[in-house]
Amino acid sequence: MRIVLDTNVFISGIFWEGNFCSQIIDQWKKGRFQLVSSPKLIEELVETLRSFKISMDEELIEEWKNLIIENSIMVDPIVAIKSVKDDPDDDKFVEVAICGEADFIISQDKHLLTLKEYNKIKILKPEEAVLIL
Repeated sequence: MRIVLDTNVFISGIFWEGNFCSQIIDQWKKGRFQLVSSPKLIEELVETLRSFKISMDEELIEEWKNLIIENSIMVDPIVAIKSVKDDPDDDKFVEVAICGEADFIISQDKHLLTLKEYNKIKILKPEEAVLIL
């Protein structure tokens, strides 16, 4: 099973233990699914971690970055998709999912969740995804 995780899932899972997002990250670390990512998604996560209201050491940010790079299927989408009308910045998650042949995108973002599905890629809330994993 291949999954793209939205930045908000990583943020919730990294900073708050015991929630659905942290359970999903734990499942990924245990090898229960393959994470699909891209340099663009990792860059967004790193920038978010650096500017987040809860401070994180640069060393720990680098550890997360390297963990994702070393333990995911890295893709670099070349096709631009226009699927998220209300927030075109979210299109990058759909592009990575298509390029990486993902089965699911897991997100807490209302714009992505409104899509529900794109090219047979289901877009799920973390609480829905936990039931599948």
